[in-house]
Parts: sequence; structure tokens; C-alpha cells
Amino acid sequence: MPHLTRRALTIVGTLAAAAVLVVVLVGKSDSFTVALHAAPLWLLALAAALQLLALLARTEAWRACVGATGASVSRRLLYRASGVGSLVSQINGQLGVAARIATLRRTSPRGSPRVPALLGAEVPILATEATLAALTSFTLVGPLGLPWWLPVACVAAMLLAGTGLSALARARRRGLFAGLAVLRSLAGRRRVVALVLVAVLAQIARNYLVLRSTGVGVSVLDSIAVLIAMVTISQLPLGPGVGAAATVLILGTHGVATVAAAGVLLTATGTAGALCFAGWAGIDWLGEGRLKAQRTPRRRSARSTALGIRAVLGALPAGDRRMIEVAYFGGLDQAAMARALYLPLALTGRRARLWPAPAWG
Repeated sequence: MPHLTRRALTIVGTLAAAAVLVVVLVGKSDSFTVALHAAPLWLLALAAALQLLALLARTEAWRACVGATGASVSRRLLYRASGVGSLVSQINGQLGVAARIATLRRTSPRGSPRVPALLGAEVPILATEATLAALTSFTLVGPLGLPWWLPVACVAAMLLAGTGLSALARARRRGLFAGLAVLRSLAGRRRVVALVLVAVLAQIARNYLVLRSTGVGVSVLDSIAVLIAMVTISQLPLGPGVGAAATVLILGTHGVATVAAAGVLLTATGTAGALCFAGWAGIDWLGEGRLKAQRTPRRRSARSTALGIRAVLGALPAGDRRMIEVAYFGGLDQAAMARALYLPLALTGRRARLWPAPAWG
């Protein structure tokens, strides 16, 4: 029932966001269309590539967090699960996390940590992203009319939360807290921060390129503010309407139609990057299935041959069976066979000449 409720809320939220966008753009369709066509295709392709880079960097950070728990899951399976989650996250961020964890547990039930530890492995990444957002939250003061001291309070709160998480990671090592294992070492923390920073910078660059291409005169700081708004709003059940909602909220003074068009293009390029990642995951999964199907007949043939050899040997007298075992499977010559079986050399030679070529050779 909770899953059905969440899906229903997402559908309702998406329709509501689309309805609001239509109402806002009444009488401004020309400006909206011009802004949509202003961005060249090569730039949109570059924006999608930047989104893909951000997804890969974040996935590598997730791999570092999961690997720190002691899990033996392969990078390939982990990336495949992340590809599925990235596509679902275009609908809702929380659904994306659930899809990523469910896919990993299904494809690698033994090598992956349990669900509580996987949930805990999300925390270091989210905490790093929240800290970066707090450090740049001053970009929201002007667009949203926030008090000047709020960014300072956010930074202090995130520094306190980071210290608390590190202490918890060292003190608690089971269940949910097992996912915090990467925070126990300085190298682990640096790796997660570096990878998350790459992902964030790629998304900021994507925002800047798309916004500028539609004719919105924005700065890098405005692009950061839009990214913070997009990440925050994505936790709501708004579906693909997140991009337009974030750009209108932050940059509405630059012209609602133009910034809404930029938001739609941000959503489109983000979805394109996620589709590329998920497409690779699907192709890789299908390729693995074909390899398994090809290997299965070979294994069955080898097993049938082994059973046939065992049946033939079992039908022979004990003495002849022992001589064949030491000759064919032991690799002994006639002299070594005679010594191993305590038989005259002439007898072993005479029996060996009577053996037919093995049917399985």
C-alpha cells in the first residue's frame, strides 16, 4: 500500500505541476517556443553527457561506500543497479534510491550488504551533497529573500552533523550504521567528497550551458542556486516537472516563459543522460544472459561425458579398471604402472596392448 500511495502521489504531483506550468505560460507560448529552439543540438548533447558524467561519479562514490562495508559485489553489478535507479529517479528521488537498492539485492543477494547497510551507505553521499549545498546556500538569499544568517546556520548545522556521523561510524558497526564505514578513514572521506564534487560541478556546468543557451543571462552562482532548488524539489512527487519548477522559482524574474523552457531542457537532458546509463545497464544484463545460455549446454555436455566415463569404468573388472586409472588419469608409463600395481612388466604391457582406444578420447 505505501508503494501504491507513493505512485499515486507522484502521478498527481506530475499532473498538478504540468497544469500550473500551462497556466503560467498562457499567452506566452511564443516566447516559450523560441527559447526551446534556441539551444543547438550539440549543446544539448553536451549537457546530456555532463549529466551522464555526474551519474557515473556519484555511482563511483556509492561503490566506495558499499565497498567499505566489506561487501564483495562487483563494480559491474553495482553500476547496473545504479543505472536502473538513475532512470527511476527522474520520476522521484526516493523511488530512485529504492530501485537502486532493490536491483542490487536482486542481482547480487550474497555479495551485497543487507538493506539497512545499503540505506546507510547513502548517508555519506547525501551528507556531502548537503554540506556543499550549505556552503553555497548564500546563492538563495537574493532569489528567495532569505535572511543573511540562514546560510551561516546551515553550514554550522552540516559541520555538526558531519562530526556526529563520523563519531557514529566509529562507535556503531552493525545494521544501518554499517553503511557509514567509509567515514572511518580519512582516505574514504576524501574519496567520497572528491567524487561527489565532480558530480556537482558537472551538474552546475550543465545548468549554466542550458540556461545561457536559451537566452537567460545567468551567472555560475545562479546555476548553483538552480541546482540546489532542483535537488530539493526532486524529493517532492512532482515527476518531470522538477526542472521547470526550480528554474521558475529561482529565475522567474528573467522571464517565466524563457526560464520555464530552460527548465524543460534541463529535464530533457537529465533524462537523456539517465536513459544512456540505464540503456547500458539493460544491454549489459541481456549480454550476460546470453553468455549464461551459451555456457549451459557446454556444462551439460561435460557432465554427460563424465557420467559416461564413470559408467564404462564401473563395468570393468577391478584390476583392469585400476590399470586404466593409473595409465590414462595418472599419466604413468608401463614400467611405472608395473611398480605402482606390483605386477610383472610383461603382464602390464600385454594388457595395455589389448585396450581399445577410449571412446571418450
